[in-house]
Amino acid sequence: MNYIIGAFKPPCDIFVTFADERTRKQVQIKKDNGKTVMVPTFQTLETIAGEVSIAPVPGKRLEHTGVKIELLGQIELYFDRGNFYDFTSIVRELDVPGEIYERKTYPFEFSTVEMPYESYNGTNVRLRYILKVTIGRNYVGSIVESRDFCVRNYSLVPTINNSIKMEVGIEDCLHIEFEYSKSKYHLKDIIIGKIYFLLVRIKIKNMELEIRRRESTGSGPNTYVETETLAKFELMDGAPVRGESIPVRLFLTPYELTPTHRNINNKFSVKYYLNLVIVDEEDRRYFKQHEITMYRLLETPQSS
Repeated sequence: MNYIIGAFKPPCDIFVTFADERTRKQVQIKKDNGKTVMVPTFQTLETIAGEVSIAPVPGKRLEHTGVKIELLGQIELYFDRGNFYDFTSIVRELDVPGEIYERKTYPFEFSTVEMPYESYNGTNVRLRYILKVTIGRNYVGSIVESRDFCVRNYSLVPTINNSIKMEVGIEDCLHIEFEYSKSKYHLKDIIIGKIYFLLVRIKIKNMELEIRRRESTGSGPNTYVETETLAKFELMDGAPVRGESIPVRLFLTPYELTPTHRNINNKFSVKYYLNLVIVDEEDRRYFKQHEITMYRLLETPQSS
């Protein structure tokens, strides 16, 4: 049995390291096996450089038909698991056909790489970036090793950021106006607003504000929509009276939010909504929601 196991052991170890790995910011991502690992983060148009090290099994030589490294941006839809849609693909040849007898190291560099989409790991879709090393061989399968990294793209504060004003009404029973100071928020922002009760003829038990994420994947008959409630914030417990107003102040930092993604490579979208929920004493629920735009604020010494 040991012989059989050994027969399928790769004839070499492959290590991929980034040039500035020790100083670059790291984030946690989840691998296919469910385990989490720390990976370096990059922004679009950065240069990605480092080294590939190949170490044959001691005393063995590794014959190959060439060594290459690819930088890949991929989208995987979970209903089509195993099939990756490459939206970025850059190849660098590291070695011509030959033999490797001892540890050999190859530098690589991908200059000012355009990486327009952020890394994303959702309910039904994953967008990832990897460095993929392939050692080609003639009569047996190629040896492949991959190294993940993360892309996070930042935005400036939007120049136009209109407030949100809406009404909730039930004829002759309830009339509520609510207002939020803006419609675009960065991931560590604060939602500030106010709710006005203009007419109250039903007995309201409580009211809360929800943040909902709606992920849409696929198209046509293979469209999947998943809505997830990320936050519930109680605004009021008890019955309000006419003319009363309630302030809203919701900090976004504790929640795992991502930027809004709109029709990414025609494969998926991720949108966020503020959902106001009113519950009366007979447990009837009234909803009013409005889409908001989320973005990752360009980091400064005062914000992250």
